[in-house]
Amino acid sequence: MVMLPNAESALKILCSVRLCAAIWSHITDCDETFNYWEPLHFLMYNTGLQTWEYDPKYALRSYFYLLINGIPGWIYKNIFSASPILIFYFIRCMLALTCAVSEFYIYKSICKEFGVHIGRLWILFQIFCPGMFISSSAFLPSSFSMYFINLALAAWWNQKYNLSTFFIAVSSLLGWPFVAILGLPIAFDITIRQKKTQTFVFWSLVSAAVILIPMTAIDSSYFGKLVISPVNLVLYNVFTSHGPNLYGVEPTSFYLINGFLNYNIIWLMSLLTPVMLLVGYFFIPTKSNATLNIPYYLSLAPFYMWLLIFFLQPHKEERFLFPIYPMISLCGAISVDVVQKLFNRINIKYKSTPNNSCYLNHTTCIAVIFVIVSSLLSISRIISLHRNYHAPLDLVRAIDTLPNIQENLNNGNLTYNFCLGKDWYRFPTSFFFPSDQFRVRFLKSEFKGILPAYYENDTAYEHDYFNDKNEENFSMYFEYEKCDFLLDLSTGRHTKLEPNYSDRLDEWSIVKSMAFVDSTKPNNILRAFYVPFASDHFVKMAKFNLLKRNKKNM
Repeated sequence: MVMLPNAESALKILCSVRLCAAIWSHITDCDETFNYWEPLHFLMYNTGLQTWEYDPKYALRSYFYLLINGIPGWIYKNIFSASPILIFYFIRCMLALTCAVSEFYIYKSICKEFGVHIGRLWILFQIFCPGMFISSSAFLPSSFSMYFINLALAAWWNQKYNLSTFFIAVSSLLGWPFVAILGLPIAFDITIRQKKTQTFVFWSLVSAAVILIPMTAIDSSYFGKLVISPVNLVLYNVFTSHGPNLYGVEPTSFYLINGFLNYNIIWLMSLLTPVMLLVGYFFIPTKSNATLNIPYYLSLAPFYMWLLIFFLQPHKEERFLFPIYPMISLCGAISVDVVQKLFNRINIKYKSTPNNSCYLNHTTCIAVIFVIVSSLLSISRIISLHRNYHAPLDLVRAIDTLPNIQENLNNGNLTYNFCLGKDWYRFPTSFFFPSDQFRVRFLKSEFKGILPAYYENDTAYEHDYFNDKNEENFSMYFEYEKCDFLLDLSTGRHTKLEPNYSDRLDEWSIVKSMAFVDSTKPNNILRAFYVPFASDHFVKMAKFNLLKRNKKNM
């Protein structure tokens, strides 16, 4: 008998683990901070940092997307007069719950389309995987797209073609336009296999109108001119001579390593799924189709198309794989299922099991081994992420604990300059400040690219400062002597542009100090996966410090 979590239990489990991720995960990508949290902070508090993508000259990002995600926080703020940090975590929890609901929907569809055993493996792989821990509550279009890709795939496998088309449109137009690639196999199935071209065209046009009309109207009002941001984003990334490669290129091994960190052995099994299915086709006799409605080659095509395209791109980032994360678990579960069937087939051949016996009766131990090993590696990775990288969030929150800070904040004319040097990209967000009297300032460091700048009280204002070529502009740098607070990672190494500010005790007091991994040191495996005692002993940790200037009474 196959034990399967019932619908209510599955939803409770998914909601619980995603809410834990919303509370405990750190911000893994500075794009999340500066392209989404900071502009949203401006919309809510009239102060926040702006990146060049939001400058009307380029208009690559959408304010409509910010509003869709930020409205729950705005309602919470106005009803309960909540502090910024509570709003931050409230929005995160809403994103996490949205993710859990989308996973619940796809889980039910997997059980129906691929079988209850694969569905059971899928949810067990999903629960603890580090990939979902970091992506489920991330305020990023790639995470948002993942939610709706889940819904689109689930609707497709249930032959609800109108819903599937609509969810792909939401995912690509409101989220990230490049995920339209994931809808190509769905379009092929609807138009070629099912011969429902009219249905596909009708719902594509309806979906585009429902999304693009309000998006264009709202974005154009914010930018002060006609803007269709998804079009601008595609034009910049695909049709400009420089495009995203300005922001770094990585070898093919980047995604191979990153996939293993976030999905460990399940990632490896997902890469082997096409081979495993071929082996299963030739060596495992079956009297019925392995899937209910759609053949494997088509239902899994979105995953492998995405890998093929993004493995070939020079510019690689972890978040680019977010939309297909749940499909990694699905392909991994299918491979494990084939391994079980092969093992059972071998047993039958050598007469150790009856020919008419269900393979699950004799191969459960194989599935249990995969689940246990994957879960242990996943938990180890999650502990390592929190232990090694969570410090900046806790340090900025420590400002609120200073003895005189609340008294001084009552003086509305007082402004505090919160400075960032070499560690600018680790700044969480202005939502962690106790009030809007704090200003983020950048000190010159070895970084030589474009930095964010403050909004000029109007989203339609065009900065002379910004450019789309990642060229440094010195006008953004702040005077060191005017800094009131400073976030500094003390590693013992320093340069002229990146001194060890924490050693200047005549100028600064250490408000709070926390351990943070020193990524330049060896022991990569023990740093990537937490091993009790061994990681504590061999992984080199630096000190991340929140500094307060001595001369000011704070």
